[in-house]
Amino acid sequence: MERVEIKVNGCILNYELARKMALAIASENEEDPMLISWNDRVRDKHSPSCMKCEIKGAPGWEVYGRNHGGRLRISVNDDEYVFIYS
Repeated sequence: MERVEIKVNGCILNYELARKMALAIASENEEDPMLISWNDRVRDKHSPSCMKCEIKGAPGWEVYGRNHGGRLRISVNDDEYVFIYS
């Protein structure tokens, strides 16, 4: 899986802004990228939300993204927000 790291300084970042930035990056190489899974560490939320386990040290939502066609992992501010796209 390809990994992209985004660092944002100088503005207040929230989930919606982080999601829009990640989508813009994912759209560069894919016309209609699909968001497979995500994590919002700030609000302690993730999707799929039923995945609360860890598998070999990786959170369930991330394993789900990897195993369901995830090709691109976009991390914003050191995993404060993470988006996995197909």
